Amino acid sequence: MPSNSEKVDKLIDHLWKNGFLTLSRKYGKYLPEPKPIGGYDVDAIAKYKKKIAIGIILTPDEINDPKLISKLYFLAKKNSRFSNNKITLFLGVPAELEEKTRLIISTLEPDLKSQIKVVVINK
Repeated sequence: MPSNSEKVDKLIDHLWKNGFLTLSRKYGKYLPEPKPIGGYDVDAIAKYKKKIAIGIILTPDEINDPKLISKLYFLAKKNSRFSNNKITLFLGVPAELEEKTRLIISTLEPDLKSQIKVVVINK
C-alpha cells in the first residue's frame, strides 16, 4: 500500500500531465500545505491558465462514508475566487474502489459530474 505522500505524488503527477501547475500540496518540501476549504481537507491545489483544480485522495473509509456526497457537492460547486470559473475536482482513489466512486458521482447533478475527474492511484 503506498504511503499518503506517495498517493499525493501520483495525484500531482496526473495534474502535471494535464498541464496544471501545483500551487500548494500536502507532504511537499517546497510548497505550502493547502488550507481547508469549507472545513474539508484537500491534498493539492493547482492552476492551468485561469482554471483552478482541487485534488483529494479518498480512502476506502471516506468512499464508504455517506457524508462523501455532500463533500463532493460542496467542493464541485465552488468557483474560483478571482475569475469565478468553476473548479475542477480531481479525486485520487484506489483501483479497487474506482467503480464505486464513479457510481457515487453519477448520483450528482450533470453539471457537477462534469467538474469531477477520477484518478486511479495504483499500488
